Parts: sequence; structure tokens; C-alpha cells
Amino acid sequence: MLLLAHRGYHANVPENTLAAFEAAARLGVDGIETDVRLSRDGLPVIMHDRITPKKRAIAELTRREIESDVGHPVPVLPEVLDAFPDILWNIEIKNPEAVPVTVPVLKQFQRARRLLLTSFRHDVVMQCADELEIDCGLLLASRPADVAAIIAACSGRPRIKGIVWDYNIVDDGVLRAASAAGWGNYVYGAVTPAEHRRCAALGLAGLITDYPLQILNRQGG
Repeated sequence: MLLLAHRGYHANVPENTLAAFEAAARLGVDGIETDVRLSRDGLPVIMHDRITPKKRAIAELTRREIESDVGHPVPVLPEVLDAFPDILWNIEIKNPEAVPVTVPVLKQFQRARRLLLTSFRHDVVMQCADELEIDCGLLLASRPADVAAIIAACSGRPRIKGIVWDYNIVDDGVLRAASAAGWGNYVYGAVTPAEHRRCAALGLAGLITDYPLQILNRQGG
């Protein structure tokens, strides 16, 4: 099971920053999950939330204005991929507007980095699977009635080969359905030690967690 640090390791530094990514790399995780949005000045900024703490929309602000609102430097996608070449990057595209600035960057790095592209917008995942030579996955926050139907909708796109499940909806049935189709299962949202132990026993392709030490300390022990 791959271990990915959700937005870096941010116990002592802001999430989705170069400091958080450096902290995650030092821990020895396999990968890092991060988020891309489009800023007003046309940059693929690394931000999860659509608004700043000052209740201003990321899409309506320049990178420097976003930094002023959040109180720390905000990296852009090329910077993080350039700074950490030896780690798996799970790039989540937050909205379709970010696609035109994200795809060219991923094309630049797709042969030199390990990349997994994901989104809750499955139309975005399909578009990127057509344009890029990297693995792609579908993010799901609700339990589908028919996993096979979701997989069938991606037929003809072999780059789409994984589902990233919210921990709250994971059960043996959905995991088996995805595995039977040859897709990998990833999970995000585990919090407690017991939840991390459960994930470690599920045969997942990867776990995306805010608490990577829950797994690393267990492995070390």
C-alpha cells in the first residue's frame, strides 16, 4: 500500500506549502496529494479551498493577493514538481477552469515524474486521460449504487484505472467491484489509529492521509 501525505505533512506548517511537502518527504512517505486551482493571473496555484480566510474567491485573486489573504507563500504546480522529483504526486484538479493551465505543466513533467491525476469532476478526469500519459483516478465522496457502471463509463480510457474513496463510504463490496475490473482502490479521510489499521488491512493501492505517522510508526514498530 502506497502512503500519501494529504496536502503534505502539515502538523507544524501550513498545508499545501513547500514546507509541508518538505516535511512529508522527510518522513519517508511514498507520495503527496495536493490540489490545483486557477488564480486570476492564470496560474495553477496550490490551494484546496475555493475561498480564502478573508472570504474572497481564489479565482478572483492573483497569486500575491492569495498569499496576502492566507499569510504564507503559495506555490504553483511547476514549482512543487520541480522541487520534489523523487516522490509520487497525486494532483487533484479542483475545477474545470484549472485544466488549461494544469495540463501543459503535467505534459512537461509526465515522463520525468510519477504522477496520479484525480478529481471529483469525472469529466475533467476523462479529458485529462485523453490528453496526458499519466495514471488517472476518480474521486468519490458518496457510495455509488453501481460501481461497474462508473467503470464502464470510462471504457476506452485505459489511463483511468483507480477510484479514490472517502473513508466514510468504503466497504468490501465497492472495493471488490473495483478490484475485479483491474482498478486500484485508494482511500482518503482516515483519522483514528483504528481507521488507519483498517485501511492497512484492506489491500488498498494507496492511503491518502493527514496522519501519515499512524502508518509509519506502525511499520517502524
